[in-house]
Amino acid sequence: MAWLPLLSLAGLLLALAYSLLIGQLLKTWFQCPECRLPERWQPQTSISIILPARDEARHIRGCLQSLLQQHYPRQLFEIIVVDDYSADETAAVVRAMASPNLRLLSLAAILGPEAAMQSSKKKALEVGIAHAHGRLIVTTDADCKAPQQWLRQIAFCYESTGAKAVAAPVLLRPVHNALERFQALDFVGTMLVTAAGNQGQLFFLANGANLAYEKTAFEAAGGFSGNEQFASGDDVFLIQKIAGRYPGQISFAKSPAAAMYSLPQTTWQGFLSQRLRWGTKNYSYDDWRITALVGLVFLYSWLILASLFLLPWYPLFGTVFFLGLFLAKAMADYALLSIAARFFGQRKLLRGFLRSECLHILYIAIVGLLALVIKKYQWKGRQVR
Repeated sequence: MAWLPLLSLAGLLLALAYSLLIGQLLKTWFQCPECRLPERWQPQTSISIILPARDEARHIRGCLQSLLQQHYPRQLFEIIVVDDYSADETAAVVRAMASPNLRLLSLAAILGPEAAMQSSKKKALEVGIAHAHGRLIVTTDADCKAPQQWLRQIAFCYESTGAKAVAAPVLLRPVHNALERFQALDFVGTMLVTAAGNQGQLFFLANGANLAYEKTAFEAAGGFSGNEQFASGDDVFLIQKIAGRYPGQISFAKSPAAAMYSLPQTTWQGFLSQRLRWGTKNYSYDDWRITALVGLVFLYSWLILASLFLLPWYPLFGTVFFLGLFLAKAMADYALLSIAARFFGQRKLLRGFLRSECLHILYIAIVGLLALVIKKYQWKGRQVR
């Protein structure tokens, strides 16, 4: 058939582009300096940790305990929990953990009960930042836990680079099964991509569970204005705006000790819901390079799946075409993931790599397609987009 050579050419070009992309990301990753904390270094930066929470009574105690146990001068940091109209005992748990470094703000008291359904994580962050005393804002989530040197690592990276914003790694644990291992491995790879993108100024990414920025930079960049309609994106939209306002002043805390640990989704329904929530904003970024990156992975994944439909009619061509595309992607992904997993001390996640690779292709194709169609969804009792 005349279209088979064209299909082969398209597959070759996609595989080549993907491999070149992975190669460029790895090259830039190795150029990204590690954030090595000197043994006797003493921080000077005042920090406000902003923790938005909605119905997080199950998790927030462990999170706050890890934050209150940070090896950081007590007079230099505060924790501000912003209760986002929780219907559970979130506020009561926070109040029971009385500490001079801990404050609780209630959106219901500040915005009024009538704003409950129109509020969002961005609004909670805005309120927390408005009440913050620290020079540096550090955001995280209520289901996260931090190692004791975490805040020192973030502060050192900020002070040593002079950056206006510092993206930092987020890892997942505990990991018990194939779904959780897949998510954890995906996060490890995403951290390498984030570091490389920020370091090389190829594109700018961040995770709001571990993100730091100057309060003045947040204000100068216009905060979350222009992106309020999206339920997520408090991280990527913001770091893109700060990067536009302060070119060359975005950093990544390249250190395992700077990682924040979050929980994986335990069910397929929860996983798909989370990733769909993230995916709905992928095509709204102002940076065309992120859209191109997402589009490349999306098209490549769909071409791999589409090649399977050729098997009944063109068994030899379909088999060779599928194996060529799949193995090219798998080899590039393994190169990236093995380097990232070793750096973050997560090599055990590479067990069952081929299974995770298959899940990744399905996940990118299905969630990417749904994200183009579904624009609104339910999240914690709210209709959002």
